[in-house]
Amino acid sequence: MGKTNNTPSKSYLLLIFSISLAIFMSSLDGTIVNIALPTISESFGVSTSAVSWVATAYLLVMAGCVLIFGKISDFIGYKKIFLSGFVVFTLGSFACGFLPELLDSFYALVGSRAFQGIGGAMISAIAPAMVTAFIPMEQKGKAMGIIMTVAALGTAIGPTIGGLLTQYVSWHWIFFINVPIGILSVIIGMKAIPGQSDRNTALSGFDRSGAAFIFIGLAALLFAVSEGEVLGWTSPAILTSAAVAAVSLGLFVWRELHTSEPLLELRLFGKRNFLFTNLILVLVFFGFSGINYLLPFYLQYVLGYETSAAGMVLTSLSFAMMVSGLAAGLLYNRLGGRILAIAAAAIIAAGYYMMTHLQANTTIAYVVAALIVIGFGLGLMVTPVSNMIMNSVAKRYQGMVSSLTSLERFAPMTIGIAIFNLIFVQGVLRIAENRAITMQSPVEVKMHLLSAGFDIAFFGAFIVAVVVLVLAFLARQEVHPDYLDAGDEGAPEVGMMI
Repeated sequence: MGKTNNTPSKSYLLLIFSISLAIFMSSLDGTIVNIALPTISESFGVSTSAVSWVATAYLLVMAGCVLIFGKISDFIGYKKIFLSGFVVFTLGSFACGFLPELLDSFYALVGSRAFQGIGGAMISAIAPAMVTAFIPMEQKGKAMGIIMTVAALGTAIGPTIGGLLTQYVSWHWIFFINVPIGILSVIIGMKAIPGQSDRNTALSGFDRSGAAFIFIGLAALLFAVSEGEVLGWTSPAILTSAAVAAVSLGLFVWRELHTSEPLLELRLFGKRNFLFTNLILVLVFFGFSGINYLLPFYLQYVLGYETSAAGMVLTSLSFAMMVSGLAAGLLYNRLGGRILAIAAAAIIAAGYYMMTHLQANTTIAYVVAALIVIGFGLGLMVTPVSNMIMNSVAKRYQGMVSSLTSLERFAPMTIGIAIFNLIFVQGVLRIAENRAITMQSPVEVKMHLLSAGFDIAFFGAFIVAVVVLVLAFLARQEVHPDYLDAGDEGAPEVGMMI
């Protein structure tokens, strides 16, 4: 990176604040919108399956674009992509709140969300790379800890803010709230983010074919997974989408192995530590998707909580993530990423094991305790593993790998929801075949079946956590020589594994 590492120390805090605002907006948007979907459905008179496109459109565009913008940033620099992403995201947020009312069109909202997704992809693709590129080695752990804490805060307060705005103002304001944050972020980013004079402004050599293949492939895959249950797994639309995904992703892999400037350098996965740490991140979010999606149904259908009360219970996980995220940042340079990852995996596995013992008469205190354990483990895991991934590759791959880690957060969540929901449904159906159960009263049958179905799904999450723990033991922390220059005092020696 050369010149860009010499950022004045007084601007580090401002830079971290700018990156944190980006992550906060992304995390907030991920939870604030879902709470308003029923109201939006009523406002436009559309079905629940149709209104889901407000979330799906954003997700599909983000999935298709995130790797593309990560690679583009390696050509033209992070500042241009990051600030452009803020502008696009902010304009998209304003359009989401303004255009549907102006045009009286639900499709205007879906289109605006797709446009907003382009900005979201630009922001999320670059944020981790900027920590690696501009923050000194001895401060990277603390910086990532702060950023992940802010991300957990956005996730935690999203449902509450979304509910309040939707109920007492208007659903439009769940989008308008991003506008002042976006404007502030652009102003701060222009001052805080260093320029990169050593980057090319042209995109000569950019893998346009690979970009087309990955956009189509990931969008088609996530469409098939997210809409399979609604449209039917054997419906023509889902089968066609799955076929398009398979062909496109296959062509993407072939293309990346035969071009001099790949969108994603697949050969990096030939390194054991890079493969293991990326698998850890994928499986952590895949396993978490089962808890995150199914637990609200358990709280409402089995324990009988109202939606708002169930949402308050779930915030305990996010606040635990905030605490452990800060702790991980402070401990990263002292203990190393591997030790933290092992401890985090063990804690997550313990939390998921607690979840496998939920019954119809389980106390809310037990549920909250399990959520706190899981949240603490997740917060302790994401910071060290993200740093281990980013610090293990050469600087020329920063944008590429940064966008990969972003994709590894939300894509497994989408796929996991479908998989764990399928496990839950099939578990209930298999247990219902037991005659001894069907001889009980209807209320007891319902509670027993649901509780057992949730236990089976949560046991699946526990198995995933065990695999993560094994991978954490096998992984080693490697620091690429690119990050061990004279300015990185206190960093591990070249080739050192922790």
